[in-house]
Amino acid sequence: MSTQDQHGRGHPHPARTRLRAPRLLAAALTLATALGATLAPAPQRAAAKEKRVLTVAVAQSVDSLSPFLATRLVSTSIHRLMYEYLTDYDPRDAHVVPGLATAWKPSPDKLTWTYTIRSDAKWSDGRQVTAEDAAWTFRKMMTDEGAATANGSFVGNFAKVTAPSPTKLVIELKKPQATMTALDVPIVPKHVWDKVRDFSKFNNDRSFPVVGDGPFVLTDYKPDSYVRLQPNKTFWRGAPKFDELVFKYYKDGDAAVAALQKGEVSFVSGLTPAQTAALRGQKNVKVNEAPGRRFYALATNPGAHARNGRRFGDGHPSLLDERVRHALFMAVDRRTLIDRVFQGHAVQGEGYIPPRFSTYFWKPSADQELSYDPAGAARLLDEAGYRKNGDGRRVGKDGRPITYRLLCHATDPNDKAVGQYLKEWWGKLGIGVTLDCLDNVTDPWLAGRYDLAFDGWSVNPDPDFVLSIHTCAALPATPKDTGATDNFICDRKYDELYARQLAEYEPAERADVVKQMESRLYDLGYMNVMAYPNAMEAYRTDQIESITTMPEKSGNIYGQDGYWSWWSAVPADSGTSSGGGSTGIVIGVGAGFVALAGAGAFLALRRRATAEDRE
Repeated sequence: MSTQDQHGRGHPHPARTRLRAPRLLAAALTLATALGATLAPAPQRAAAKEKRVLTVAVAQSVDSLSPFLATRLVSTSIHRLMYEYLTDYDPRDAHVVPGLATAWKPSPDKLTWTYTIRSDAKWSDGRQVTAEDAAWTFRKMMTDEGAATANGSFVGNFAKVTAPSPTKLVIELKKPQATMTALDVPIVPKHVWDKVRDFSKFNNDRSFPVVGDGPFVLTDYKPDSYVRLQPNKTFWRGAPKFDELVFKYYKDGDAAVAALQKGEVSFVSGLTPAQTAALRGQKNVKVNEAPGRRFYALATNPGAHARNGRRFGDGHPSLLDERVRHALFMAVDRRTLIDRVFQGHAVQGEGYIPPRFSTYFWKPSADQELSYDPAGAARLLDEAGYRKNGDGRRVGKDGRPITYRLLCHATDPNDKAVGQYLKEWWGKLGIGVTLDCLDNVTDPWLAGRYDLAFDGWSVNPDPDFVLSIHTCAALPATPKDTGATDNFICDRKYDELYARQLAEYEPAERADVVKQMESRLYDLGYMNVMAYPNAMEAYRTDQIESITTMPEKSGNIYGQDGYWSWWSAVPADSGTSSGGGSTGIVIGVGAGFVALAGAGAFLALRRRATAEDRE
């Protein structure tokens, strides 16, 4: 439905039957018209006002509106608004707080977890949310390969899930699992989703409004164009304050910035340094810059393959050699990229998890680091047997000069800028590069039709999900299926470490194992992190009076571990003064909250990236 369809004016009260004379009726109508909404009840006065729309410009299109399939950040962020999870994360510091579950408790052996499901949550169609909805969601992921596409790693260790009562959910595990207060799975309404026949194909975009229990209800969607949501008036935390939330897709970042300047959108993220500088100091525009929660990396194709052993795709065979992968990264001057491409608005990349998450941040030792060393890179290529021919080109085993296809996002100016540097640096090594910049990188990526690719994920306070996408279990079952893998990495030593961290409840011990996993990824060279970009975003203060950042101090607005930003946003014309550019949210935990003694704060810190989120 269009914006115009949603705008309306309050109507005067209809004439009452006891008004007998036409003159009296006319006088009454004239008076009502003159006074307008002043005499109308509160709901009609609200209807008389212009609808307050919060429009968010996004650079990603939605991959799927099904929470069982979506992996892009924009999609998983929207699902956070549509569906509640068992637990949420406090926007101040990301410690765990109740979501759909008000309390949780493990058995002494940590193999059985019991959750108390709140009794004051309703689906947007009026039906009660129950523990059976959660149990059904998890069981469907356990038994249906299609339903496990995006979030299957969460339930791989589940043995049994039951709902003994409407407010009691019981999950039995095969072995202890440290992420049981961090099950970032959208809980869906059983009475709607049990009608779906093929979860691998159903995109949740056939009828509107879409039934959910989150702060917003999805009301309309047009692929590669927009997503519209309206407040869920029955949301248990309280309804959002804007009348409508719109995510509008912009293929071009400059066009999104221009729309912000004109007031056509309320918010824009993913700004370049030049765009950020241009917006600073502009009237009615506030710029927000914060340490980022994502990494910016080079991913290599390690030979795409499925769990059944079948190989597919057409990755260059030279990249199967670890020495070649290391040589390529040793020829990347990360400092130059930080200074010239990101213009200082980023931190030099090292390990897999950004420094914002200090518990798990890791950096290579001096003798392990693949530092900038073009001469050393050339020696590695020589040792691997890829020597230069008479034209100065490195030659493959087939005798042909090596030219790598580098998959990049057409909408990301950083990809194009970094790509030019890589062409120059690798060209000096004798290796050609073809930039393959596409609007849709997903299809060739999943098909393994690339040599290298620009990669990036939003990392959560608990890194389990972004670690899981490099396990052998994340590979597609067959070449025709879609797995949860990032770039087809399958390493048995890494898998062993992943299993150890998942079962480790002691925070320091678990952090140590996670760092070993990062070290293993670094040494394999399939995933080389170049930078941790800052989050750079801006919003119009004449449209948004206040909005919550996460974390509260120096945090981001877009892509949070929760729904706090859009749920908390106060319209500029609301008359509610917050006294600043952002507003904190106090989350009451209530008497029913049960914390796991000795587990430490790490149990609270978990969010998909996106699934969150390939960017």
